[in-house]
Amino acid sequence: MVELELQSVILDPVSKSPVVILKKKDSDEVLPIWIGNFEAQGIAMKLENYEPPRPMTYDLLKNILTTLGAFVERIVINDLKEGTYYAQIHLILGNNRYVIDSRPSDAINLAIRTNAPIFAEDKVFEESSIPMGGEREEREERKEDEEMKKLKEWLENLRPEDFEKGESS
Repeated sequence: MVELELQSVILDPVSKSPVVILKKKDSDEVLPIWIGNFEAQGIAMKLENYEPPRPMTYDLLKNILTTLGAFVERIVINDLKEGTYYAQIHLILGNNRYVIDSRPSDAINLAIRTNAPIFAEDKVFEESSIPMGGEREEREERKEDEEMKKLKEWLENLRPEDFEKGESS
């Protein structure tokens, strides 16, 4: 398994869909996963340390698990089928371990709220990861660097309200 770190949430400049960027620890390789607006808003709010006045769905789920004494051990992006990623939430409750099927975006939202590590199965990472550094042709590198610069610039200016209903980019 490959351990990942949540790097950012960006907006795909072509599809205008949010993309969560997971970076392999100690590497320049990233795993991009396209997600929904609501899930992206949850991640962005947490990354920006925005605390809503009342618990949002993911905060509520964390509060329920904490109240029950459950511990999120890790999340694992475990499969990719026909362009759709699958994930699992690994929970410990007492002496029992549970593995719960999840969308990656929901699992990531829970992981960042519980400080749980994020992993991807080797096969999934190898099939879908993108090298962000290293050996690339110069022309391709310029094009990708330009796109990453735009995405990074957008990310740096990202605010939770950018994901609110009714607003367009």
